[in-house]
Amino acid sequence: MNLGKLSDAAVGTVGNLAGGVVDPKAGLGKLRAAVTPGRAVTLAAGLLLGYLVARSRRRS
Repeated sequence: MNLGKLSDAAVGTVGNLAGGVVDPKAGLGKLRAAVTPGRAVTLAAGLLLGYLVARSRRRS
């Protein structure tokens, strides 16, 4: 995956999630189409990294 397009992928995925709130059936279909395995791994890694950073800052 091109790192230059990482922000576009993240914004697109978040947008699909937000659309899923309005219309869950259509939103889930868009989310499945937008999230490839590479994007899912990147998103999961970003969420984990954010969690670990927040956790370390909270302990300080």
